[in-house]
Amino acid sequence: MRTHQLVLAWIEEQLAGGELKVGGRLPPERALASQLEVSRASVREAIRILEAMGVVRSGVGSGPDAGTVITADPTAALGSALRLHVATSHFPVADIVQTRVLLESWAAARADARAPSLAVAAELLERMDSCADADEFLALDAAFHVELATAAGNAVVSAMMGSLRAAIQGYASSLTANLPDWTATSARLQEEHRDVLDAIRTGDGVRAGELVTAHIEGYYREAGVAGPAA
Repeated sequence: MRTHQLVLAWIEEQLAGGELKVGGRLPPERALASQLEVSRASVREAIRILEAMGVVRSGVGSGPDAGTVITADPTAALGSALRLHVATSHFPVADIVQTRVLLESWAAARADARAPSLAVAAELLERMDSCADADEFLALDAAFHVELATAAGNAVVSAMMGSLRAAIQGYASSLTANLPDWTATSARLQEEHRDVLDAIRTGDGVRAGELVTAHIEGYYREAGVAGPAA
């Protein structure tokens, strides 16, 4: 194991055991290097990796923002990895569609009608009503779907959806050129959005799950992308 990996393994153990907590700080670089018997360069490399993953935030100088602080942004690491894989075409569109269906149908079926995120989702719908630009509409659309998933109250599903957000938006935007009439498509999508939201708010989880599945698959099918079962 390379020395920076030893540092990462130690930090993982400390987090898992509760010795390190969100909002807490890592030991100073010199002290951590001495404790683990590694070079300070190895400690710095490990911290750079953790910063890229969104696990820590480093601050210089003194005061409340100084030192390396454990942060709570679980979507950062997943999002970065997903964007890189999407950029290198490692994830086929059909796989993204299938993953969305699995996550979002599950979440819609279990969403809490009283969840605050549903109010945010409703506000996003209102903004989409007056949005003529397709890319802006689809950015709001991706955010809307994240808020619906958040209403299920599952932190992992919420983080995964947050991480998929950029990929969802990117794929959806890239396919608009295949659509025969964006105005008609966006109007249909809005109707479907409202139907899903209404089903969740009235406690009809089964219908909400079915509606969101048809909604996701329908967009990609209209854009000429084969579904996951094809």
